[in-house]
Amino acid sequence: MLANWLLGCCGPCGVYAPNFGGLADRENMAFAVGRGLQILPCSSSSAFLGKDISKSSITYRPARKGYTRHYSQGVVVQAQQRPTWLPGLDPPAYLDGSLAGDFGFDPLGLGEDPENLKWYVQAELVHARFAMAGVAGILVTDLLRVTGISNLPVWYEAGTTKFQFASTRTLFIVQLILMGFVETKRYMDFINPGSQAKDGSFFGLEATLEGLEPGYPGGPLLNPLGLAKDIKNAHEWKLKEIKNGRLAMVAMLGIFVQASITHVGPIDNLVDHLSNPWHRTIIQTLARSG
Repeated sequence: MLANWLLGCCGPCGVYAPNFGGLADRENMAFAVGRGLQILPCSSSSAFLGKDISKSSITYRPARKGYTRHYSQGVVVQAQQRPTWLPGLDPPAYLDGSLAGDFGFDPLGLGEDPENLKWYVQAELVHARFAMAGVAGILVTDLLRVTGISNLPVWYEAGTTKFQFASTRTLFIVQLILMGFVETKRYMDFINPGSQAKDGSFFGLEATLEGLEPGYPGGPLLNPLGLAKDIKNAHEWKLKEIKNGRLAMVAMLGIFVQASITHVGPIDNLVDHLSNPWHRTIIQTLARSG
């Protein structure tokens, strides 16, 4: 009896299948582990000592879209190939992986409406580009200021700087006009793709932009290196851009919080940390600010 029980436990399926006196000669068992791994039913047969153990059958079931099958003797493993922000999570149906940087993250369901999803994609892209430009500008100017190369203000006081060539009010109005013009053109191209690349739509300078698709104007002005001329097949470049943009947005949030607590720029914080790495850390900083 003990030997028969051991044979049942170590049967071809690799699952617990006790066989007492042949009463459970054929056991069908199924196990599901999470959402990304599934062991489907298989059939095994075991007998008492001195008798042959039959081979287990291979189970086959059609694979769903986005999944592949891996076969072994008596075991079928169903593995999810698409990466998601949380391993094992089933992404929403409207996030099918076709968008650059789509890892199925939408806990609030903001992209359920296809039209809203298109707008959110463009909004994220613009915010990502502004964040990348902002992080680069803050770090470079802060480095020039700390090293004494240039007498620049710390980044969060740059808006109060007085310039000799124009007043603050004049600069603000000029910025509103320029940014308003650019954002209006971008919105018009979003609602009617390609409309802003027509002759006469940009003072005869349409050739310098060569509108590719909404969010990717391109051309020698905005794509001087020609890295993604075929924008339809530039998924890898789009993915790199949105990943770096998301990282920059997180970095900007960190710079905001850092400035609010320490009242200095990021390069000052880095120099302070390197001067005494064991005692100049975020933990001590937060403790002192509290």
